[in-house]
Amino acid sequence: MRIAKTLLPLLLATTTAWASLPAGDPVVLQPSMEQRFTSNLATKLLTNWHYKSTKLDDQLSEKILDGYVEMLDPNRSYFLASDINEFQRYRHGMDEALRHSNLAPAFDIYNVYADRVRERAEHAEARLQQPFDFTIDEDYEYDRTEAPWALNSQELDEIWRKRVKNDYLRLKLAGKEHDDIIELLDERYENMDRRVAELNSDDIFNYFMNAFAQAIEPHTAYLSPRGSENFEISMKLSLEGIGALLGRESEYTRIERVVPGGPADQDGRLKAGDRVVAVGQDAEGKMVDVVGWRVDDVVDLIRGPKDSVVRLEVLSEDVGVEGPSHVIDIVRNEVKLEEQAASSRIIEVPGEGEGAEPMKVGVIDLPVFYLDFNGRAQNLPDYRSSTRDVQRLISELEAEGVEGLVIDLRNNGGGSLLEATTLTGLFIDRGPVVQVRSSNGRVSTEEDTDAGMAWDGPLAVLVNRYSASASEIFAAAIQDYGRGIVIGEPTFGKGTVQSLMDLDQYSMTSDSPQMGQLKITQAQFFRVNGGSTQNRGVIPDIRFPTAGDPQEYGERSLANALPWTEIDAAEYQPAGDLDRMVAVTDFHFQDRVSNEREFHWLMDDIAEYNAEFAEHKVSLLEAERREDMDRREAKREERKALEGGEGPLIDDSDPLVAVEDGDIAGPELDEDEEAAEDDESEDRPDLMLRESARIVSDMVRLSDGQLLTQQFSQLTDDAATGEGIN
Repeated sequence: MRIAKTLLPLLLATTTAWASLPAGDPVVLQPSMEQRFTSNLATKLLTNWHYKSTKLDDQLSEKILDGYVEMLDPNRSYFLASDINEFQRYRHGMDEALRHSNLAPAFDIYNVYADRVRERAEHAEARLQQPFDFTIDEDYEYDRTEAPWALNSQELDEIWRKRVKNDYLRLKLAGKEHDDIIELLDERYENMDRRVAELNSDDIFNYFMNAFAQAIEPHTAYLSPRGSENFEISMKLSLEGIGALLGRESEYTRIERVVPGGPADQDGRLKAGDRVVAVGQDAEGKMVDVVGWRVDDVVDLIRGPKDSVVRLEVLSEDVGVEGPSHVIDIVRNEVKLEEQAASSRIIEVPGEGEGAEPMKVGVIDLPVFYLDFNGRAQNLPDYRSSTRDVQRLISELEAEGVEGLVIDLRNNGGGSLLEATTLTGLFIDRGPVVQVRSSNGRVSTEEDTDAGMAWDGPLAVLVNRYSASASEIFAAAIQDYGRGIVIGEPTFGKGTVQSLMDLDQYSMTSDSPQMGQLKITQAQFFRVNGGSTQNRGVIPDIRFPTAGDPQEYGERSLANALPWTEIDAAEYQPAGDLDRMVAVTDFHFQDRVSNEREFHWLMDDIAEYNAEFAEHKVSLLEAERREDMDRREAKREERKALEGGEGPLIDDSDPLVAVEDGDIAGPELDEDEEAAEDDESEDRPDLMLRESARIVSDMVRLSDGQLLTQQFSQLTDDAATGEGIN
């Protein structure tokens, strides 16, 4: 799953702001005494309190070094083989370095990386000024994650020659003129250097501590003070600020979007596209110039307590850098991040038979399991909770006359364990929801103790490969209790429990600086049937066709992940046995997709996607690329010309983008490319959601036990003959 552009909400904690670096020799970063102190404390906690028995030894040292290098240069586009060989002096020394709070190896490696990025940026800019020959039959290998490191600068120059050539060709194929391409790419490569120059010692410390944490287990992490506040806000879906999403445009911080209902939206003067050039506090505070600043540092200045005033000097989108600018004063207030909140819609499934009324199926989309922990602890009447929001939406959908319900957990990476438990309680009477085993082997159970259900009708849970953690707890419980059918892809497979440990609470001094938090794995989830969701995930009752190799995504693809295991089942009372319901609805599903044109298109797209992605390279022949582009466009137009046809049916965007976006200093898409891809995503039909609604409508019809028995019997009797059921 690719995120084309990072939009930073105004939700980060305060650190020292950095202006753009002056010309001259690059800054060599060094660790601070505070970082040494923090690393010492974090090392003790990680090696003594983790669920996984952890020794700070040579074996862990190797994992830390490899993980840190991969974190900096995942696509092997900057470091040379000689650099990697030089780093081997730390291979069995990272453990001793951490034991003695010596962060020098991490900073030494980073400073080499920063030099290499600057060299690559200079080379790319210089190469851009030379002509390209797109009649030469050669390929660009965009995925170098498994490739050998370049032996010397000349070999790396050749890799980057092809990379720059491909960057140019992509824009040329998109219809851009030569001068515009040169300007755009020149700025892109300048940004590579700029982004590295903007990194400070806190960033390097954050990278290294996370390489250490993930060498133990992939969901263990270090959260800086800024990251800790970010995490808290993501849980309670609110913050205090002006309500704007910020991005980067060259040297400027750009308003990407104004959050509906927030203070800036209500004020009405701040617009998407405006560039912030200075920020002032209160009515008379000094205006601080922020041109060239990091976006997150601009965020720190704009955020602030409710009812305080912030003044923004902005350049409107339609004026040049010379101005004129104008100042907007906005009173900060609480901002609700509604995009991550639960939402609902109704899908009308055509009725069966002539003149039959369509059936209403409700869909509740839940992007994350959120909970305002502080609001709940204070018993505030309006504290935010995914369970409370879903319960309200169920009532609204019932009032609209829905007969079945789909809970859409696609791309839901989890959240609050408490919310997974209470949300499950909306669909079961009472009983255990998930078992939790701690590092000492003790097993506890999270239970729903409230009698009754908010929804007792036909239910489906829609999941995909990115549904994880709390999503898997909920889906597994619904499946184990026989309360609903799980539909989609095998889920991510994250079956571990993380706790937040505030490092400041473990400090021996009262005047220690903010040190952040550890997100540390301290337990493991188990289903009520005894099986773990770890590694394997939840296997759907009805599986949808999907692209890619299942072994290449999810927990099973992560280094250092815990294996699957099981414990004794909990004592629970299933609501029913859905085996017959699954068999009959799956038969109807398979029958529909075998006869539907769109699913045939989908299978063709999946096969094409798998074949292309396995190549890890792209041709640099312009004629070949144009032929491929024309073929894709013809396929889209052909589908659009047919009733119900909208293509493509899967995300077939250039796999090159996914790899390069993972590069810390890699190039970004330009805005025209992003807009085109966003428009295409909006046009793509959601076949999986539509089919989920159809499956639920089948469940509604089959709620008549006599009809279910009849169709199941017919299905089993006719299995040998190949005949269908009616």
